[in-house]
Amino acid sequence: MFSFFQPSRNSHLRRVMTLLEEANLARIEHQAAAEHHGALGRMYAERAKRLERELYGSTHLPHGDGHAPAGGKGQDDKAVLYALDANRRLEAQMKN
Repeated sequence: MFSFFQPSRNSHLRRVMTLLEEANLARIEHQAAAEHHGALGRMYAERAKRLERELYGSTHLPHGDGHAPAGGKGQDDKAVLYALDANRRLEAQMKN
């Protein structure tokens, strides 16, 4: 008669199975996010290395006669290439 108030074993197992499924889905989502962030980290590390090579590589390597590298571009032109502010490009052009 009072068995209505006692939880059945089946309902408890169904609840545990639901929680287990949710935990596994959350694990998969977080693993996918971790892979994504890892890929972004590698991409930005490669970008930083490439930009450092571009920025510092030309200043540390001798150019033979000590003049600007071939192509007519000086160090100031390279710095302007990645400027976020368009006015910096105009200021650099005015100096030349």
